[in-house]
Amino acid sequence: MSQSNQYQVASENYPKVTHDAPHGVGHIVPFSILFGVFAALTVLTVVTYMASLVDFGEFNLIVALAIAVVKASLVVLFFMHLRWDKPFNAIVFVGCLIFVGLFISLALLDADRSGRRPSLLTGFRSVTRNPITIAALAGVLLSLVAPYINPDLLAALLQPVQLVGNMAVPAMLIAFGISLRRGPKPGAAGSRAHVATLVGLKLVFQPIVAIAVGYAAVGLRGTALFAAAVTAALPTAQNVFTYANTYRRATVLARDAIFVSTFLSVPVILLIALLFRGTG
Repeated sequence: MSQSNQYQVASENYPKVTHDAPHGVGHIVPFSILFGVFAALTVLTVVTYMASLVDFGEFNLIVALAIAVVKASLVVLFFMHLRWDKPFNAIVFVGCLIFVGLFISLALLDADRSGRRPSLLTGFRSVTRNPITIAALAGVLLSLVAPYINPDLLAALLQPVQLVGNMAVPAMLIAFGISLRRGPKPGAAGSRAHVATLVGLKLVFQPIVAIAVGYAAVGLRGTALFAAAVTAALPTAQNVFTYANTYRRATVLARDAIFVSTFLSVPVILLIALLFRGTG
């Protein structure tokens, strides 16, 4: 067999790669796209250096994180082939970014509450001392060791934790009620426009996003899509007030947003039910 025939047989036997190819065969990205992404990352690296020379004041960290997120997104989308993967994996990736941003935000709030510029070690300590971070790490650790612990012993160890956890919601409701009784009346602090914006984002924008993502990306239909929409239309959670009160940030605004969204969520959920009933 000649060398050209050998090449022809090999090409016929080699699986053809398409966008819908199984994960056993990787997606072949055109060189032009890879080179374009490489060029963009190079430019963004230069932009990162140039941004470090400019003082943006309190926005220094925001600018640096924004550039880093864009660079990481390019790597994940094209070099790691997330652009051609299942949409659900993209949702998981975005969710991870949101939670990382949440932890960074809480660390910054902890540092700002101290009133001085923290060192790297101080920032790390503030993260490890935060109850949310501790609870998340404890949950991961428990998931890893739970299969190796006697079920009765595990249940006994979890009883005090469950007792404290069951107290969380009633305690937050009591604190919220005290704020309504002892603090300024809802809307009296001059933040009606901000409250209206937050409530609109929570009760209108968030359900629309939940329906769009659930339908297009996750493939939810019928009751499952309705459940996602109703969950997104629930009122602002009490823990928002807890965080605002802990860090002394917009406490009245958080309280008023919870108060108003609690009442308005009922007609919004009823409207969603009517819409799904009409389309079902």
